[in-house]
Amino acid sequence: MSKIPDLLTHLEGGIACLTLNRPKALNALSLAMIREITRLLREWEEDPSIKAVLIEGAGDKAFCAGGDVRAVYEAKKEGNLEMCDAFFREEYTLNAYIHTFPKPYIALINGINMGGGLGVSINGSHRLVTERAVLAMPETGIGFFPDVGATTFLNNTPGKTGLYLGLTSKRIKAACALWSGLGTHFIPGSSLSLFKEDLFEGVSLERALKNHCKSLLEQSILEEKSSEIHSHFSHASVKDIIDSLSKDTSSFATETLATLKAKSPTSLKVVFRQLTQHKRSFTERMKDEFRLSQRFVEGHDFLEGVRSVLVDKDGEPRWKPASLEEVTDETVDHYFAPLDERELIL
Repeated sequence: MSKIPDLLTHLEGGIACLTLNRPKALNALSLAMIREITRLLREWEEDPSIKAVLIEGAGDKAFCAGGDVRAVYEAKKEGNLEMCDAFFREEYTLNAYIHTFPKPYIALINGINMGGGLGVSINGSHRLVTERAVLAMPETGIGFFPDVGATTFLNNTPGKTGLYLGLTSKRIKAACALWSGLGTHFIPGSSLSLFKEDLFEGVSLERALKNHCKSLLEQSILEEKSSEIHSHFSHASVKDIIDSLSKDTSSFATETLATLKAKSPTSLKVVFRQLTQHKRSFTERMKDEFRLSQRFVEGHDFLEGVRSVLVDKDGEPRWKPASLEEVTDETVDHYFAPLDERELIL
């Protein structure tokens, strides 16, 4: 059973149910929660009576709004670099563990699910989205990058969808999550309790999915705009993407251009490389993400972005450098450079 109040556990019918229990904080993940989830999963993996793990968020607003970057911000301000290291190191280790978890891992995504919330859901085997699901990797807006395994799961989306989502921080709903592969099943919110009851009563996961998951007739905006996304985001650099959008007078191009211009120039260039590098293993990609996390914490834009969005909430970040032209290739190289003895070991 859980040892902390921010996580609730329920074991019934061979199902280990885990509830993220910080509804006032939209179930954001603290370091203590990350550590406890890891401990519980390792315990449940070894327990032969546990057939599957189910994870959900408390309250009706969010599955999980992300990792507690405000805590990382405060730690950095206080000079507590050990916490900045530990938070991302242990979070990414958990993400990698979920990615290879040997039992069914079922995430019930109802409401907001962003950043670190995708790490503890999208990396699992079953991602059930309701009509209230809202997914995003919003990191370029806080001077950071799409992490928690996003180098892999964004690159598993059709065409240039992942690059578009990673650069723009676009929020998507259930239809887009299903079309892109981020979600595996659609389940009406009204069926969540019945779905869980079936599992607790011993109904097989396959049968419970058939009983309660439905087809979603709503069209995916990502699918509708896929040709435009591919046209603009297939270029060889962020500058070329912006130039392409600048020549297009459609509402999609105009809105996307304005969105990109508001993001951290450093984040845009680093994320472009992150999501367009040659394919590597999930583990190698996670090691890169840890390198990026530490470099961003060292830099200016992460602190400034968190200040602007989460602390002062003025919505007016002052990025440094302030333009793409000022972000050199050498700067981007530095973000991906080895950390030597501080590398992430999985």
